[in-house]
Amino acid sequence: MKVFYSPRYEVTLPGHVWPTSKYRLIADRLRLDSASATGGSGAPGLAIVEPAEASWEDLALVHTGEYLDKLRTGTLSAEEIATLELPWQPQFADAFRLMAGGTCAAGRAALDDGRAAHLGGGLHHAFANHGEGFCPVNDVAVAIRVLQSPASGPPAAGSRRAIRRAAVVDCDVHHGNGTAMIFERDPDVFTFSIHQQHNYPFFKPRSDLDVGLDDGADDARYLEALAAALPRVMASGPELVVYVAGADPFERDRLGGLRLTKPGLAERDRMVIAAARTAGVPIVLTLAGGYAADVRDTVDIDLATVAAMLKA
Repeated sequence: MKVFYSPRYEVTLPGHVWPTSKYRLIADRLRLDSASATGGSGAPGLAIVEPAEASWEDLALVHTGEYLDKLRTGTLSAEEIATLELPWQPQFADAFRLMAGGTCAAGRAALDDGRAAHLGGGLHHAFANHGEGFCPVNDVAVAIRVLQSPASGPPAAGSRRAIRRAAVVDCDVHHGNGTAMIFERDPDVFTFSIHQQHNYPFFKPRSDLDVGLDDGADDARYLEALAAALPRVMASGPELVVYVAGADPFERDRLGGLRLTKPGLAERDRMVIAAARTAGVPIVLTLAGGYAADVRDTVDIDLATVAAMLKA
């Protein structure tokens, strides 16, 4: 299985709640665990691949020209930067283009191989004309549009097979508002979000299927709701599932208010991946949010998600 990652995902955010070091820590653990399992020779089933940046043309399949011009020229307004909730620097634009490229490349690999993982991505709060909540660009939407329009990718990028229908399974603790809005009038993209209802974002555009859970929902409540929803997602007939995992439903996450345990999150992963594999649908993973007080908890959860993909 191909796992996409770049050291450039680790951007400097002094005092910020987003631990961008997690990407390096996850990649290092994957390499270490693979080497240990094979006596230092590496795991033949795992390849860590560095992606290329998404082109501005790829981003324009989703985002408006006016907004992309501001990202390109470093001219976001103070209000736009405040909405992003990041200590924005113009050079960040290329780092997020790279993260969008990682999801595009992982999507292509999933079409070729049946599954792939991206250690970044899941930037589901970005709308077509602005960014929100740590998400300057919506890599999930960009990847789907790129895969629906294969001519937009570079010739050496992998699969040239186009898809028509896709589904987004968004299990981040926060509603995928940007993704829902981008695809709200598109019958070929089924959007599903299971999230904490009384949490960010306050404006929650309607997905094709929304499950808003009460504060403090535990493993049993979450998994029951997920089990009821997944058949509806697969009944939409997707040719690719984009799994926005999220480590932030965890009971000790600083930005979440659900009460899932690590075993509960592992069962969530198993259920989502099994639903796609049983239906014979390729699946691509993005790790999305995770803000535990101890970054090691977030890394453990994300590693377990990647491991579930490897076992599928």
